[in-house]
Amino acid sequence: MLKKLLFIVFILSVFALNLAKAEDNKTVPSVKIKNLQGDVVDTKSFTNEGKPYLITFWATWCKPCIEEHAMLAELYADWQKETGIKIFSVSIDDSRSSEKVAPFVKGRKWTFDSFLDENSDFKRAMNVNNPPHSFLVNGKGEIVWQHVGYAAGDEEPLLEEIKKLLK
Repeated sequence: MLKKLLFIVFILSVFALNLAKAEDNKTVPSVKIKNLQGDVVDTKSFTNEGKPYLITFWATWCKPCIEEHAMLAELYADWQKETGIKIFSVSIDDSRSSEKVAPFVKGRKWTFDSFLDENSDFKRAMNVNNPPHSFLVNGKGEIVWQHVGYAAGDEEPLLEEIKKLLK
C-alpha cells in the first residue's frame, strides 16, 4: 500500500514539474528556412519591433490551413492597424511540392511574410504535428499561446490573446 502511495506521489510530482515547464515561456528556436525568393532566413530573426507576432504552419494540401489563411488574409490589414500584429506564414510543403507555394500565396494575395520549411526542421523544433498550428509570440520573443487546427470563429480567441499582450 505504501509503495502504491509513493508511486502516485511520484507520478503527481512529475506531472506538476512538466506542467510548470509547459507554462514557462519558450522562445522561437534558431532554424534555417527559406523565404519565397529562396533566401535563407534564421527563424530567430523573426521580430515585430517589440510587438506581438504570429507564426502559423500550413501546407498547400491542407484544407483547414487554407481556410485559416484566407481568414487571416481578410483580417490582416485591420488587425495590423488595431494591434500592430505581424504574421509569419511557414509552409511545411516538402521539396516535391514546395514549388507550388509561391504561386499559391501570390494567387490568393496573402500579404504576410511567407517561408518554406521543406525539410520540416522548424516544424520539428516547434513540436508541430499537424497543420494548421499557430503560435503567438509576445514582444520579448516568448511563445505565449498556441492553437492547433482551424474552425470558423477561431480568430476571436486569437484576437483576444493578441489584445491581452498589448495591455
